[in-house]
Amino acid sequence: MQLKDIQSRLRECISGSGIAQKELARRIGVSPQTVSKYMKNDIFPALDTFARICNAIGVSSDYILGIKDY
Repeated sequence: MQLKDIQSRLRECISGSGIAQKELARRIGVSPQTVSKYMKNDIFPALDTFARICNAIGVSSDYILGIKDY
């Protein structure tokens, strides 16, 4: 799986979570602008932030990384 595929899954999971970008930013401790950059594929979150995102939106990191398809 390539980075663009991982970014696409991350973006889809954030969008599908029903959590507003501003609320997600508050939950994971970054600015809303940073979440916007994740959504636009401008940047990829640091691993600790990635883990917080997965926890906040209730999605397995294995799915986003393409390790498991569930």
